[in-house]
Amino acid sequence: MPVLRQIRHKIGKSGLRAPLIWLRHRGLDSRDVMLASYPRSGSTWTRFVLAEIFARESSGFDNVNHFIPEMGIQWPAAAVVPGGGRLIKTHEPYRKEYKRAIYLVRDGRDAMFSQYSREKELGIVYTDFDGYLLAFLQGKIAGYGGWHQHINSWLDSPLEGSGDLLVIRFEEMRKDMETAIAAMLDFLAVPVDAATIRDAVANNTLDQMRKKENAAQKLHKSASEEGRFVRKGAVAGWRDKLTERQMRLIDEYAGRALSRMGYPLGSSLTERVEPVTAS
Repeated sequence: MPVLRQIRHKIGKSGLRAPLIWLRHRGLDSRDVMLASYPRSGSTWTRFVLAEIFARESSGFDNVNHFIPEMGIQWPAAAVVPGGGRLIKTHEPYRKEYKRAIYLVRDGRDAMFSQYSREKELGIVYTDFDGYLLAFLQGKIAGYGGWHQHINSWLDSPLEGSGDLLVIRFEEMRKDMETAIAAMLDFLAVPVDAATIRDAVANNTLDQMRKKENAAQKLHKSASEEGRFVRKGAVAGWRDKLTERQMRLIDEYAGRALSRMGYPLGSSLTERVEPVTAS
């Protein structure tokens, strides 16, 4: 499995990516809604909760794609959106084929560390962290462009301002997942009572998700805590991991997008206030 993932990772950054992505997007319907995000931004958690609501049964890694499929395997998926549309997960930047979307955003620094740990586990990372950081910022890691480019592609898309884009921050989900899910269902025009939402969230806590990961039949299992697919969902965990130099490099590349989404710049946390001396 790790070898297969390494091959897929290399293809995703090669010249074969464009025709592959085109093929995966064939057959989209104007009624379909995207569940979009940069990798490691909470889409799996969101899919599990929503799929459980749609299915009225427990969701897991082995059945979630029937209700909220990944892009490329959407053809047999259930139509869960009123009017016959599907809810489809994508990590791609905005594309003209996308007509409506829920966009999940996580602080890019936390998403980066989560991705770094997972790729190390899968044997994909072949450099030190400084090298990884620069590649991440330059959009050379996963084939989706840089985190900041991804953000801007969606927020500058025709969907923004037309009522066809709902932006939800991962940090808001961690604080109150029930409210976040209710907002998503309202956007989808799917009426669901509060008790059903509460039960679905309760059955997909961090502990429950980890149990589902352990029970999954088609998921690579990590031998280490850091390499798990379901990690801790850290919020602002990057503050204890980045050096001042690394923070400033991130601000140089992604500062505008961080500020745009309401995240503090690293440089603002490291600035030193010079003592004032009496004259």
